[in-house]
Amino acid sequence: MKFRKNSDAVKDMTLVEHLAELRARIMKSLLAVVVFAISITIFYNPVLRFLTRPYRDVCSNNADFECDGTLYGLGPLDGLGARFRIAAYGGIIVALPVILWQIWRFIVPALHKSEKRYARWFLVAAVLLFSLGGAIAYWTLSRALEFLISWSGEDVSQTYQIGKYISLVAMMMLAFGLGLLFPLLLVFLQVANVLTPRALIAQWRYAIMAIFVVAAVITPSGDPVSLFALSIPMTVLYLVSVLIGLLIQRSRRRASVKAHGS
Repeated sequence: MKFRKNSDAVKDMTLVEHLAELRARIMKSLLAVVVFAISITIFYNPVLRFLTRPYRDVCSNNADFECDGTLYGLGPLDGLGARFRIAAYGGIIVALPVILWQIWRFIVPALHKSEKRYARWFLVAAVLLFSLGGAIAYWTLSRALEFLISWSGEDVSQTYQIGKYISLVAMMMLAFGLGLLFPLLLVFLQVANVLTPRALIAQWRYAIMAIFVVAAVITPSGDPVSLFALSIPMTVLYLVSVLIGLLIQRSRRRASVKAHGS
């Protein structure tokens, strides 16, 4: 079994060589995660203050809430476990550009010249969209916590375990980041001629319904604030992906006409 190295100078790779390259890319990605995880561990206290700021803001801005913004460890290992969670989740999130770069470097030899041009934009867009999703999740967190606390009932003291709180914040950021990558997948499928803009336009009602269902499923907090904060950007990006598909389709038609005309 052989793989095309590139479209300009063809260089065949055996299956063993291809797997060796894949292993090297994976090791580089893991190394990046470890390096960033160690860095986050070193600056643990500032990172922890940044992550707990939404909770502290909710408690300080609402006098009726029975909370003071303090997280609690209910066992001797809770603090150490929270430190490891922050390091692991943070390492993956911060190392995402490196991981995507390694994925791109692995698949780019098998792409044609025109496909490589799209691949670069996919890489940049993936990093930006994931970062935007994480920012929206962080911005939404205080409003989501405010909603959840208000629905807990009167005279309910909010005592959050540090490990569970950190897991909630991390899963929120991952869910929002991955959710905003979904429209990018639609663009990729249009570039690969698996989907057409016309098909996406024809199914827009079902698509929007599916977006809200998916947002409700992947949102860890399950509150309506987070649901709308994720589903609305996903809907807008769905429409943007259709527009990009139409532009790609028009560009291909022009190139085809020009090729036949020449």
